[in-house]
Amino acid sequence: MAVALIAGRCHLLFDRASVWIVSLPEKFPPAKESQLLSLDVNQILGPKGSIARRLPNYETRPQQLELAEAVHRALREEKHLVAEAGTGVGKSFAYLVPAILHATADQVEERLSEDDNEEEPVRSVLISTHTISLQEQLIEKDLPLLNSVIPREFSSVLVKGRGNYISLRRYQTALARAVNLLGETEFDQLQQIKSWLKETPDGSLSSLPFRPLGSMWDEVASDTSNCLGRKCKTYDECYYYMARRRIQGAQILVVNHALFFTDLAIRDELGFGIIPNYSAAILDECHTIESVASSHLGIKITNSQVEYTLNKLYNPHTGKGLFPALGLDRFSEMVAKAHRGIDTMAFDLDEHMGPGVANKRVTKKDVVPNLVSELLAKLKEKLSELGDTAEDASRRQDFMSAAGRLESLSNHIRSWLRQEEEDYVYWLERVNTRRGTTRMEMHAAPIDISGRMREMLFQQVPSVIMTSATVSTGREGGFEFFQSRVGAAGSLTKQLGSPFNYQDQAELVVVPDMPDPSSRRQEYDKLLPEMIKRYLLRTDGRAFVLFTSYGSLRAVAKQMHSWFVEQEMTLYSQADGMPRGQLLERFRKNPRSALFGTDSFWQGVDVPGDALQNVIITKLPFSVPDHPLLQARLDAIRNAGGNPFMDYQVPEAVIKLRQGFGRLIRTAHDSGIVVILDSRIKTKRYGRLFLNGLPETKMRWETVRDDAEPVFEPDFV
Repeated sequence: MAVALIAGRCHLLFDRASVWIVSLPEKFPPAKESQLLSLDVNQILGPKGSIARRLPNYETRPQQLELAEAVHRALREEKHLVAEAGTGVGKSFAYLVPAILHATADQVEERLSEDDNEEEPVRSVLISTHTISLQEQLIEKDLPLLNSVIPREFSSVLVKGRGNYISLRRYQTALARAVNLLGETEFDQLQQIKSWLKETPDGSLSSLPFRPLGSMWDEVASDTSNCLGRKCKTYDECYYYMARRRIQGAQILVVNHALFFTDLAIRDELGFGIIPNYSAAILDECHTIESVASSHLGIKITNSQVEYTLNKLYNPHTGKGLFPALGLDRFSEMVAKAHRGIDTMAFDLDEHMGPGVANKRVTKKDVVPNLVSELLAKLKEKLSELGDTAEDASRRQDFMSAAGRLESLSNHIRSWLRQEEEDYVYWLERVNTRRGTTRMEMHAAPIDISGRMREMLFQQVPSVIMTSATVSTGREGGFEFFQSRVGAAGSLTKQLGSPFNYQDQAELVVVPDMPDPSSRRQEYDKLLPEMIKRYLLRTDGRAFVLFTSYGSLRAVAKQMHSWFVEQEMTLYSQADGMPRGQLLERFRKNPRSALFGTDSFWQGVDVPGDALQNVIITKLPFSVPDHPLLQARLDAIRNAGGNPFMDYQVPEAVIKLRQGFGRLIRTAHDSGIVVILDSRIKTKRYGRLFLNGLPETKMRWETVRDDAEPVFEPDFV
């Protein structure tokens, strides 16, 4: 990616790292030196280890110990590792324990080394996750427990975006300009923050008792481009800098994938990052990293982004903004002209897409005139001049911050239109917002991230551990697909099954005579609701129904609405727009219900216990090649002489099916059925690959007709 693009992202994200310090339980008494030197994973996780001595009901899991040993060895030998561990293995402890031992190895070396002047190497270990729930588990539960049982000193921190913290200086400035800068709702929320500041322990957005409007929080959040640093009068009491000071010397850094890959891109271009240096990285939920990395190594600009930035300077509809607030109305016409430019450009892009399509690949440069970049650049120059001549430091920073945002947007738009990045795919997306407006999005992403990942990650970090419950495509081996996609060819691999007894806990039901959803689509669509009814009645609800598209989900939910009413059963549909967390909470509390979900419910969703006893998979989860990025990747495989379907679409779908299956059994006490309503798993040769990727369990073939004899073919698995 061009330096200008990274610089733009750097302007928005640089140095946005901050931390939560873990509250630590009381530790065991200090260990004897001999214990400290000989400490290994078995002494912590084993049947007579420190965790077993602390927790009376602790059960040793052989798979967990085996995984921990593999991680410990990879860290010690500075090698990369891809590890799959089934549900129930206890992956987090299996990588946290060796990570802590690795990060605290200097405490052993200090006792062994005679050279006190030798420079200490960086020992911290970074742990990255995809979901917030896993981050919270690590920071609030797992790490505090391990800190209490491991006889070495270490600290653990959650690295969060800087924008999560309030800037006291910016808050005071916003208060002074509220009348000319903020709307009524924003003003009311600003007053609520006044009381919150008297009691907040860390000034973090997560401790705010209400969800603020983005436009209001943007006026008060800590921001690199709008920070005076040590020159600020509030520096000593700044929440961000207080948190940042605590991060120095931390051994375990917990981040999310988004921040991790943004940091990698900035390090690659600028030579330094926004996360403290680390000696090893552990990427949990690693099956998501190709998607996340592609997003954060690419470009995304929207007309609403530009409009939002311009509105902060001057909003033609309300008359508010930075310029009116400072009495600089003479510059408002320049902003209004830029508004007209982005409106026209969005219209031109919409026309280029044509009617009735949600996305379109753009293969030619300069498909529409660039009516914005030059205007934004001129505005940036004016703001820079105002900043250079401003006597007040706070006002100067406001001007420079706005100038930086405009420069970033100007460069991004120019780069997208000129298609400056080679081996990238460029495309447009049209999004209808809840406010009834249309948002035009300009996207670009690398077609193949493997080369960039090798250069930025695997060749730079001595040891990278990647782990997930579903990262291979089969029961034995099958890591090649993942390794090739993320640039980890040649890494060590480890595959461990689940300790759960799937033979006793789960049953797989396949309906082999369903109409083929690809060749007999109308017949399949007509029969699908009836088959879903059959299996919902079998478990009296308590079911996830997983779809591969919102269109199919909406259509089936509409057809089944009256049936749910008749059965006095509740339907929760992801298509209704309710946040995923609320859907899950309501589903857990209502036993006679079904939750219809698509992509995000196939993975990362945990409903243990009786609330979920049935997972109905409506269709094998093939990615439909109607998205420009997927089209480009399939074209690249085809042009290289490969088979896009068998080399990419099938293995990707196998992994996703395994994720969907994995929603059912979350504890040793769970039980239920998984139903597959796609006959291709029986009729197509590749169907065997899907079945071989699932845990060994009882299996039943059931025909569409209720009165037909069930067919058993356990040898097929």
